[in-house]
Amino acid sequence: MTLELLLFLILALVAIAAALGMLISRNAVYSALFLVLNFATVAVFFLLLNAPFIAVAQVSVYTGAIMVLFLFVIMLLGAERAGTVQSIRWQIPLAITLAVILLLETGYILLAQRGLLPPVTTQLAPEFGSPAKVGTELYTNYLLPFEITSVLLLVAMVGAVILTKSEKK
Repeated sequence: MTLELLLFLILALVAIAAALGMLISRNAVYSALFLVLNFATVAVFFLLLNAPFIAVAQVSVYTGAIMVLFLFVIMLLGAERAGTVQSIRWQIPLAITLAVILLLETGYILLAQRGLLPPVTTQLAPEFGSPAKVGTELYTNYLLPFEITSVLLLVAMVGAVILTKSEKK
């Protein structure tokens, strides 16, 4: 067993435990902190895949900015304790179906790595995922969705402030 495989297995267990902790926790702040731990382990996965730019983006965008916004809204709304939520009838069958699909995909990839099935290959350009290429694509072809997302996040934050604002008499 190589060191890389051992590190992957340990990180996979941490990511799964953090995801389960996020789902099981009744305290919204603890759930958000478990999500931060999950985001951090995903960033390390990206480092193992030799994608440092995506790892840094994962940490700075999700773990930094988005989670700060989540925690700000949770604390502002005073929703630290999650109430009882009724599950919708179609959620459990959908979750089971998606879990089975994920297990089948994982099994296929593992069997393909051992040479028992045709390999999974992708042909990517050498500059694919480089910071320059990502920036060029983001600010030329995807500028409008980028700006709409930023405005949407701003409106959500202002809406949370307005909803929790107490009227002074």
